[in-house]
Order: sequence, then structure tokens, then C-alpha cells
Amino acid sequence: MYSLIKPLLFRLEPERAHNIVIDTLAALSGSAMGMRAMRVRRPPISKAGAVSFMNLTASNRFGLAAGLDKDARAFPALRALGFGWIEVGTVTPRPQPGNEKPRLFRLTNERALINRMGFNSCGMGQFIRNIASRRLHYDSILGVNIGKNARTPIDRAEDDYVYALEKVYPYADYVAVNVSSPNTQSLRDLQHVERLKTLVGALLSKREKLRGIDNRRVPIAIKLAPDLPGETLGPICEMLRTEGVDGVIATNTTAMRPKALTGPHKGQTGGLSGPPLEALATRVIAGLHEHLGEDLPIIGVGGVEDAAGAARKISAGARAVQCYTAFIYRGPGLLERLQSLV
Repeated sequence: MYSLIKPLLFRLEPERAHNIVIDTLAALSGSAMGMRAMRVRRPPISKAGAVSFMNLTASNRFGLAAGLDKDARAFPALRALGFGWIEVGTVTPRPQPGNEKPRLFRLTNERALINRMGFNSCGMGQFIRNIASRRLHYDSILGVNIGKNARTPIDRAEDDYVYALEKVYPYADYVAVNVSSPNTQSLRDLQHVERLKTLVGALLSKREKLRGIDNRRVPIAIKLAPDLPGETLGPICEMLRTEGVDGVIATNTTAMRPKALTGPHKGQTGGLSGPPLEALATRVIAGLHEHLGEDLPIIGVGGVEDAAGAARKISAGARAVQCYTAFIYRGPGLLERLQSLV
């Protein structure tokens, strides 16, 4: 079916095509009848087997990365396509429009994307209402990716993250802390080890208070950039291990541009994702695993579009794998490509 729809979608401006797909999946996610139809058409894949990370167990090791279902409207239908789990967001405390359009670009020769969305978000209130109204139709791990508002000064970022953690805590199976998007000014400064330590400490302290309310410990993972200098990985890993973070998601999109990129949009600013990111993201995973060993699970993301790419992430040290850009280009058939990896 997707092979018939894709040419039509790719004639549209990328963000418009994205919105049409999410609107359709959101409509299905909001009704029991729609979800029954989804499950009949494509049951979840199972050949890859279950995987455990951060004391959570997913039906298979292939999750959908944050960024596709930003406002938590379509996650039940996306799960029904075969993903082992879904990560929604990034959500910010207050609604914000994100960066000016156009802000999403296809590099079709490379099956890649460049985005500078800028945490466009419906805001925390609507986001939580969306989850609450759809959770009944969902049967797997739900990760929630949190960020700061663009207008919040970087030296007050901690306030936004702590507030976001508190609000999503009752609804999330884990929380991913996004300090690595290249599309919010100064956000990546939060990856500096001392700043990150302060933020992590505040989040873990808040978690302990929230845990005391309902005796539920929600894992916290930090999402890192692929552009971190290699010499910074050791100090970051040591800090994350010492402070008691539960996992690492590696990596976000890259601000770097391989010389081999082609097409009219190759010079657009923003984060590059897809196959041109794959080797870089895998090297970062290997570097993280060298320092972390099995102490903290790594969720590998960046350029995975088939079983071989997923296997490279796992060989480098990832416990599980997330996809995004390949889903845009491959559609639900992506999950079939991944089935051969056990």
C-alpha cells in the first residue's frame, strides 16, 4: 500500500505530507474500530524477539524515535504497524510554533532528511490530554521525550526540564531528556559535563520526590548528539553512571554535512538524519559502550534502514534500536526489512 501512496506524498511539501500521515494515524488511534483495523492489516512483528532495557521489556528491539509523533496523537496506530515501542515528543512546557517554515527537507538521493523544526509543540497540557485519551488503545512501552521552550534562557533550562518531568511522569514508561537537538539555540551547551551534571541532578532529585508519591520509578535516559568530541564521552559517561541515569539514547541528528550530499537542499541548516548519519552515530555508540560497558543500556538511533544497519548498532553496543527517517522512505515495509535480525 505504501508503495502506491508514497509517490503522492513525495509530491507534497515534506511537512504537509508528514501532517497528513499523522492526522490519518491519529484518527485511527482515537477509535477502537480504527485500531482493530490496524491490527488486522499488520500485526506486530515478532521474529526479532523481545528486548529489555532500563527494566522495561518491548516485544521487539525496534522502536520509533521521537520527532514523528511530536504531540502524542498517533502512537497506538504507529505501534500497530509493528514497532516494539514508541517515543513521543519532543514536548515543551508551553506551546510553541517552532522555527519558521519551510523547515523540513528531503534529500531523496541519500534517503535522508534535514530538519530545523525547533521543538514545535502543542504544549504540556494538550500533550497529556492526547496521551490520556489514547493510552487505552496502546499495549507497549511509551517513552516521552522532553525539551525546553525556545524563549527560556539556557541558564533557566533546568526549570523547564524539571517541570516537564513532573507533568509527564504519570504517563511515561521512560523519559528521554533531549539536550542534543541542533535546532534550539544553545541547547547543546547543556551537554557540557558540568552543566549536564547539574541538570541530571535536578531531574533525579525530582524523580525521587515523584516516586515517593506513587512508588513508581520511571527510568530517565539522556539523548546525546553525534557531534560530541570523542574526548568528552568518557567524562560524560562517568558522570551519568555516577549520578544514576538509567540509559543513553545515541544519537540525535547531526549538524555536520558529508561532502557527498547531493540535491538542491543539501546546504539547508538543521539536523541531518538518515544513511549519511549512520556511520557517525554508530561510532558514538561504540565510544559510549567502551566507557559504559553494560552498566547503562544504549538505545542506538541514526541512519538505520535495514537489518544490517541495525546489526551494526547492536554490535557497537546498542541494546535496542530506534528508527525515524527510514520509516519516511520505506513506510511500514521497514519493519519487514528488520525482521531478519534476531
